[in-house]
Amino acid sequence: MIDSGVIDSKKFEELYSRRGGLTNNEKKLLYGEDNGNLVINNDNTGLILNLLWALGLGNENSVLENGPMVDSRYGGAENFASTAGWTLAEGDTMLHYSQHQFVGLTPEQQALVEKVSKNIYRPCCDNSTHFPDCNHGMAMLGLLELAASQEFNENQLYQMALVLNSYWFPGNYLTVGKYMKNQSTPWEQVSAKEVLGYNFSSLTGYQRVLSQITPSERQGGGSCGV
Repeated sequence: MIDSGVIDSKKFEELYSRRGGLTNNEKKLLYGEDNGNLVINNDNTGLILNLLWALGLGNENSVLENGPMVDSRYGGAENFASTAGWTLAEGDTMLHYSQHQFVGLTPEQQALVEKVSKNIYRPCCDNSTHFPDCNHGMAMLGLLELAASQEFNENQLYQMALVLNSYWFPGNYLTVGKYMKNQSTPWEQVSAKEVLGYNFSSLTGYQRVLSQITPSERQGGGSCGV
């Protein structure tokens, strides 16, 4: 992604220098190759968000080219937080929008990405990943493309997506877990597909949950900027 310019490494490092700098492991994720399995934890969740954001934004995909992002009623794909908000590219961000072949998908894998993306929401808005108008949506699209290309199945995609959303919106999902427990469903038994859907993970769905239960004390997460 650095070679393509969707990530300007100088801008990226300057951003993180104001946050204490990148660790050696984080630099490996940015610059290295063959890093093995992607490990996500509380320490690197913000970095992973930005890397996946760049991947989702830059990777050539019909979700970006034919989906809601280019619906004329919104005035152009360049007007969203996921595009205008990505300030770490070389040159105009839209020169990289769906322009690079980072992750190739078979027709079956593409169909899976489109299917699953339409049922994964995030608590900051009412749009699914199929309409990735903010950083979380674009990053989730990047994850789905990457995982589908590696032959992960539908259930596994939902499981990974729930883990990511839980890191990005920790208070929300602790609250949803509390709600589920009150409904006699322990978190270990919840359906990732159900929890990620509109009824729980959209802004409207989460507000419905809040109307029925006291929110978790832990909040935070959810910033739509780099």
